[in-house]
Amino acid sequence: MGDTRAASGTGQGPGLPPVITCREPGSFARGVMAERHPALIEQVREAFPYGPQQLRALDALLHEIAHGVIEPLGHGSPDRDLWLEWGREHIGRPWFDAPFLWAESYFYRRLLDAVGYFGEGPWQAIDPFAPFKRAELSGDTVEAELRALDDLAVVTADERASALLDASLWGNRADLGFRGPGGEEGPASETASGLVADDRAVLWEILPPGARATVAVIADNTGRELIPDLVLVDHLLRHGHADRVVLHVKPGPYFVSDAMTADVVDCVRRLGQAPGEAGVIGGRIREAMGAGRLDLRAHAFFCAPFPYERMPDDLRAELGSGSLTILKGDLNYRRLVGDRLWPGTTSFADLTAYFPGPVAALRTLKSDVVVGLDPGVLEGLERSGRAWRTSGTHALVQVRP
Repeated sequence: MGDTRAASGTGQGPGLPPVITCREPGSFARGVMAERHPALIEQVREAFPYGPQQLRALDALLHEIAHGVIEPLGHGSPDRDLWLEWGREHIGRPWFDAPFLWAESYFYRRLLDAVGYFGEGPWQAIDPFAPFKRAELSGDTVEAELRALDDLAVVTADERASALLDASLWGNRADLGFRGPGGEEGPASETASGLVADDRAVLWEILPPGARATVAVIADNTGRELIPDLVLVDHLLRHGHADRVVLHVKPGPYFVSDAMTADVVDCVRRLGQAPGEAGVIGGRIREAMGAGRLDLRAHAFFCAPFPYERMPDDLRAELGSGSLTILKGDLNYRRLVGDRLWPGTTSFADLTAYFPGPVAALRTLKSDVVVGLDPGVLEGLERSGRAWRTSGTHALVQVRP
């Protein structure tokens, strides 16, 4: 993984805002560490009939987060030395003192260690989040959203492209999908569509029909987010916006619902088995994969606790060779711009200047980090008194050509 073997550090430097940690009482990051992660441990316990060894390890991790200090991976872990190096500034200190991005990544790695995902034995390679992913994929909401694709089969290519881009953008929001934002729980009134930044026109300028581009898509969640991502990919290929798409997924379980190759397979199967337009799209996606026009990648860096500025040379070269990289979701955004307390008007173009080629972020806001906002938009959002940064009611499309 190249230079990612260096310690993560705090990344402090002259002129840089603080890295986000979990120290601040009442902060979003602290809530994740103090409430969401313990709740997830309990959910994983309930989802599987684990034996005493796994249950003891999960209990120990739960106690460690609340009352102890960060412990290293077990001696049998294949990447123990790597994480000791990455965490040399954090191991032995309270979880709440570590950078939020590092602590979240390490929490999920420790959870996998606790349930025996990497160890020899019957629980090896058993995804602890699989029951949650499957439940979402087989739910009534996905069924309704797949049926809604029939309505898009009769609109113009431009209208379809716009609708599918919006569906991909809002795909990880619970009450949205192929219909886009709206409804009683719709976005706050500061912007008509809930977008705090909107570079959709710039994205289509980079990928006009007939562009025959190579596009990289760095996926976020599976299920209700990955399905619209795949449908958008199908549109890009079918209408010549792209000649080839490379879909980057996680090499292992990560952040509960992050997509792995197995999840892509499940989503393609779900599309292919659906009636109507969804089934047709599923068939085309399968054909595109067989022809190499839709290719899968699962680089180890996508499970590393670092911003993309520290991506290894092989990944940098691959992303730099394409026409556009589309990063989906909140975590990818944090890694793209840096998980810091940036002023909201900080230039998105400046923070992503290091990225090896044109880059687009499609993100529903679910954490504190946001940059590139117009001062007037930011002022209105801040004045609203709502938790617009973390509630999932707002989104952005930002592009650096």
